[in-house]
Amino acid sequence: MATLFLCAGLAVVPAAAPLVASAAHAQSAGRAAQVTVTAPVNALYAALGRIQAPGSGTFDQRAQILAPVVDKVYNLETVLRGSVGLRYAGLSDGDKQQLLDVFRQFTIARYISSFKPGGDAHFNVDPTPRPSPVGNDQIVTTHIGSTEDPDGTEIDYVMRSGPDGWRIVDVLLNAHISQIAAQRSDFSSTLASGNVQTLITLLQKRVKALSAG
Repeated sequence: MATLFLCAGLAVVPAAAPLVASAAHAQSAGRAAQVTVTAPVNALYAALGRIQAPGSGTFDQRAQILAPVVDKVYNLETVLRGSVGLRYAGLSDGDKQQLLDVFRQFTIARYISSFKPGGDAHFNVDPTPRPSPVGNDQIVTTHIGSTEDPDGTEIDYVMRSGPDGWRIVDVLLNAHISQIAAQRSDFSSTLASGNVQTLITLLQKRVKALSAG
């Protein structure tokens, strides 16, 4: 009888092995998917680390480091569309392109102005993204700290999958203050007092001020 139980037990092993392998494969696939979602944020922070390194160069030299990374990790058109709001759909293609060009310059200049050479910002990215309450977006939680403030400030990134992979479509300060919402409030007041050229001029002035700082 003991032999029968032993044989029965041995007979189970081959059947269980595929289940274990399947579970391991699922875990591996899950980790790979998480890495794919967080990769743009890690790439952005690596670039910010480079532009704040001592001797990283002039504003224009640091812009050459950061610009291609911003282009790769952000969906800037989606960010801009949300920042302008309903008026965006009514803009001409030419106005949209001109506005996108200066908005890109503004986004890059703001980062370069915030992360100056010799800075000691520390970047920590949570490797496990969480589902956004909206659609199929994912949220990547990060903290930016310093030597004096190791815990730093929570900065979360809303990630959306598209033809070019996962891209940043919004940034949340302290987990809930949307950059798009803040910019929409800012841009709306400008558009209300003029037109899209007024907003373009405003952003050009801000780029100039940031690059001089």
